[in-house]
Amino acid sequence: MRMNWDAFLAAVRERGEYPAREEAERAARVVLGLLGAHLVGDVRAELAARLPDTLALVLLNPLQAHEPLSPERFVRATSAWIEGASERTATWDVGAVLSVVSDLAGEELMNRILLQLPPGYDLLFGTPQRPG
Repeated sequence: MRMNWDAFLAAVRERGEYPAREEAERAARVVLGLLGAHLVGDVRAELAARLPDTLALVLLNPLQAHEPLSPERFVRATSAWIEGASERTATWDVGAVLSVVSDLAGEELMNRILLQLPPGYDLLFGTPQRPG
């Protein structure tokens, strides 16, 4: 079942506690663009089918990754693509977006997604935790 644009952004905005919708949208576009570079085949297509059309296109036409990024490098890449972001804020952005993706994907598809990613990504798909 495809989630609509407003509902997806509202969920990301709530998880990320963003004051502005634009911040949630920017985080969603960057994180899904990077995630799309790591997923292939049916897994990427099935996830795209559940995302709002605009974000499905971002996932299916990803930012280029020359090699699979470790979770730490994925966060660093996210911070590089979001103006003014630090690794700490990028970790928050990644968690806000990917926790919504995880809910949307469901357990079976999430297991298949995680099989395509380097170890440790399961932590990125959890709800963001405030730094100590």
